[in-house]
This record gives sequence, C-alpha cells and structure tokens, in this order.
Amino acid sequence: MPQRTKPSLEFPKSILIEVAWEVCNQVGGIYTVIRSKAPAMAEHVNGPFCMIGPYMGKNIQAELEPLDDVEDVFGQAAANLRKRGYDVYYAEWLITGKPRVVLLNPNVIEDKALSVAKYLLWKNHGVSTPEHNTLINQVVAFGYLTKLFFDELVKLVGKDQSILAHFHEWMAGLPILDIRREKMTVKTIFTTHATQLGRHLAINSPLFYAHLPFFNRELEAKKFGVVTEEAIEFGCAQNCDVFTTVSDVTARECKHLLKRKPEVIVPNGLNIERFEALHEFQNLHAFYKKEIHEFVMGHFFQSYTFDLDKTIYLFTSGRYEFRNKGFDLTLEALWHLNEKLKADKADLTVVMFFVTKREYYSIKPEVLQSRAIMEEIRQTCEAIEREVGKGLFYASTTRQDNRLPNLNDFVEDYWKLRYRRTIQSWKSNKLPLVVTHKLVNEETDEILQFLIRRNFLNRPEDKVKIVYHPDFITSTNPLFGMDYSQFVRGCHLGVFPSYYEPWGYTPLECMASGVPSVTSDLSGFGDYLTRNFPDYEKNGMFVIERGKRTFDWSARHLAVSLHKFLTQSRRERIMQRNNVENYSSAFDWKNLIRHYRQAYELAINPHQ
Repeated sequence: MPQRTKPSLEFPKSILIEVAWEVCNQVGGIYTVIRSKAPAMAEHVNGPFCMIGPYMGKNIQAELEPLDDVEDVFGQAAANLRKRGYDVYYAEWLITGKPRVVLLNPNVIEDKALSVAKYLLWKNHGVSTPEHNTLINQVVAFGYLTKLFFDELVKLVGKDQSILAHFHEWMAGLPILDIRREKMTVKTIFTTHATQLGRHLAINSPLFYAHLPFFNRELEAKKFGVVTEEAIEFGCAQNCDVFTTVSDVTARECKHLLKRKPEVIVPNGLNIERFEALHEFQNLHAFYKKEIHEFVMGHFFQSYTFDLDKTIYLFTSGRYEFRNKGFDLTLEALWHLNEKLKADKADLTVVMFFVTKREYYSIKPEVLQSRAIMEEIRQTCEAIEREVGKGLFYASTTRQDNRLPNLNDFVEDYWKLRYRRTIQSWKSNKLPLVVTHKLVNEETDEILQFLIRRNFLNRPEDKVKIVYHPDFITSTNPLFGMDYSQFVRGCHLGVFPSYYEPWGYTPLECMASGVPSVTSDLSGFGDYLTRNFPDYEKNGMFVIERGKRTFDWSARHLAVSLHKFLTQSRRERIMQRNNVENYSSAFDWKNLIRHYRQAYELAINPHQ
C-alpha cells in the first residue's frame, strides 16, 4: 500500500486540542477564526485532533452529530467525565472539515465546586473573582472542567505521546495556570486576539499608542473594572509555553501590557472561494447591487430621486465602538467629501451604510411604510403590465394595419386611479431618515450626534447620503432581504479606518468578495498589508495613515482617497475588483496555517 504523501505544512506529530469560548458558540470574531480555520486544521494535523468549547444551550445541537459511542482517546476522556457526573458532549461539528468537539457545560456545575475552583484560583495564582458576575463564573467553571478533561487525557495517553493544547483568549485559557503549576505533560500555546486593557485604553486614551510603555496595568484594570479578566489574561501570557497574537500591532501592545513579546504572529485568514471565470464575481456584484437599489429607492425616492446608474455604495460594519472602529474618522471624511462633491457640482451620488449592532426598540414605522407602499406600486405596475400585454397581443392579431395602438386604451380606469393614488400617498416632503430603527438612548448616540451637529441629514443637495442600520443584515431582514455577504458583494467599497483593530476581518471579507476596501495602518490587517504587499493600492486596498498623524490629517487623507475612488471610470473599478479578488488567495488559510505550524513546532521543540 503506497504511503500517503505528507503535506508540506503538516503539523508536528502530537495530540492536538484547540480550546476557545467560541467553539460552537458564536460570540464574536474568534468564532470566524475557529470555524473558517477548521478545514485547514483537519488537513494538516498529524495525530488526533479535537476542539473544546462551552455547551451554551440546545440551539447548537442542529450543528452536531453525537459521537457518544466512539472509543477514541477524546471519547474516552469525555465518557470518564460523564461518569463523574459532569455534563459533557462529544460530537462532530457539522461544518467544513468536520472537526470533533468536546462541549463542557459550565452552567450546571455545583456551587460548592465553583467556590472551590475560585478559591484555588486565588490561593494558587493570586486571581480574585467577584461574587456575582455570571460571565466570570462561567469562565471559571469552564476552565475547571477543561482542566479535568486534560487530567483524564493525560491518564489515558501516558507519556508516550505529545499533547499540544492551544488556548484562545482569557475566557478559555485558565487551565494553562494549573498545567504549568502541576508540570503536566502538556505543551500550551496561548493566543490573545486583543488585550483586555488595550480595547478599553484605546477608547479612552487619545494618545494610546504613544503612552503604551507608561500604563500601569493593575491601576488601569481597576479603573475599567476588568481586574479579574486582565489578571487571567496576564497569567496565561506569562505561563504558556508559546505566546502568540494575530498581528505585529497587537504584539507591540502585548509587550507593554502583558510584559511578554509574542514568539509567533498567527494572522487570521478565510476560506477563499476562487472563481474560475473573473466575470462570475462581477455578475454577482451587479445582481446584488440591484437588490441594494431596491432598498435605496424605497428609502430615498419618496422624498427625491437621483440617478442609480451614477450612485456608488460605500459601507462600514462591525462592533459599535465609535472611536476604535473609526466611525468618527469615517464621518468626518464623509463630511469633507460631501462638501467637495457639492463644490464640484458632481453628477454622482454616494450612499454610505453604517451597519453595526445597537439596542433598538423597532424598525421605524416610516421606513417600513415606505417599503410597503413601494411594493404596492410595484404590484400595481405589474398588473398594468399584464393588462397592456394581453390587450396589445389581442390587438396585434386582429388589427388590419401595422400601426401601434394607443396603449392607454388597454388599461382600465381602476388601475389608472390606483396607480395615481398609490404614487401620491408615497411621496413625502420629509427628508429621508438617517437611521432606520428607533434606538434605545437615541439622544446620546454618537453617530446621530455627529450628523445633527454637522447638519448632515440627507438633504437633496447632499451628494453623500447616510443610512445608519443598527442591526446585522441577514436574509430575514425586512429591509434588505439578503445575507451580509451578499450585501458586501453589492457594494463598491468597504471603509474600515480603525484606530484599534488587532486584526480586522471586515476588509479581508471584502477582499474575498472582490470588493475594494479601506483599512488603516493601526489595524493588524492594514499593517500586514504594508509590510508584505507594497503594491496593495494597485490591487484595490487603501491604507489610511493614523499611527503618526493627527485625526484631522487622517480624515482629510481618507476623504481624498474616497474622492479618488469615486472619480475612477467604471472600467477602472471593474479592473480593481479583478485585482483585489486575485489578491485574496494570499489570505487563504491554506497559506496562513503555516504560522500555526511554527507555533506548534516551537512548543514541542523550544530550542530548535
């Protein structure tokens, strides 16, 4: 029997376990990392592999195929924990790559066991925990159960096989502390995707990057109420065998806030779906752009109209962090762009979508009503179309001459009246709304405050229009009726000039969809571009300088970059979409998984 040819990126021979709070638990960006990386992990592992995550409810069961009767080493360890009374699930996760997962339920652990775990965490590692914090209680319980699983695994394996345990973020990393303390035969890798203090400090410190060397981590943790979270993260970074993070930007942060420089950078990737024919993604762009046209007509055209063939769709998306995500810079740049386009009497329109998640009561009735009446107009037009079609066909077969009959003769008075009344009821003297939903605490929302302060409110003379959509875009969304990925394909440019962004998936998602985008040199992704791809701008990627520039300079730089993009010809934009889609293969997990291999080899052979 011929031997299997080993892939060049095959991991070192070991039992490999990846632990994350986001395994089978969609919370944030790490879920995308874990899920999208699974096929590459499955391809390159060199031994048994599974993932460990928290069991957070029955909703995940549809994505699992139980493996309770499987007698491999993970199944045996899971069975041993179940015999001891713990709620443990062993299953195949039904995603691409089909990784095996062990899910541990942190919500049914006894209060006494939790109290003991919290006491030992304080006694052995100096990490104190609050009394009634649900998330931290879940994290401690999950860490306690994960450590028990490793105890069982070590008993089953003995010392003959290497065990590699890769922990993502502080919420999963607690077992590292006891693995090191007890000198267990488990090599640990810890990845921080964003430091606990970094995110808070970046929001609140205007000179965050300049002041990094001077922050007192313990004082700052108290100030922001993240003492336990920061202490766990710091302990994981100090006690793991190999420390990694996702970008050089975050590595500099770790050096100062966690007092350890990461040994390996593990950039985030995606599974890039390549198209055999370049026109294929251009056709997808055209199709989904028409879907966005539908929304824009319903939202704006009851008040005034503009030429959709000369309309450019921009968008930004992500967690609502007004400063960290660069929403403030984007708005300032859009205001400058609007003034420039008005002064130039430009014949194009820009519609900018802010897609983020905010608390809201409901979609605004005016938005839904406008959509409903426009749908009624559509149905009326289709009815008239059928009437005219039948009448014209009959006339064309019975008339003796070849003259075109009067088409109005084929439309009943009922449909004419209904058409006029529906159009009349739709038209409005009000300005199109800048926000689609009724927000909780609307009066303090920073995006709305900016728009009101600058009188940037979708006036007819504004060349830049704003649509603030404070909810995720999904196929069940009544305003768009498409998935987020389809919405991205329909837009012309993504705008993500973040101030604090350890990596940044959104511009990478744009790249994978053949959509140009803007990022910043303070984003891990943007920093990676500038270091590794000097011709990035030719390929539809724009990097805004923020690290050593003032806010106003960066805002004007972004406005100039947007204006440059807008003034391209349609052919130039098509070529740019070709280029950016071709560029995306460099960020496929098939290529980036080599960084994980480097971390695993370093853990097993630290002196090589």
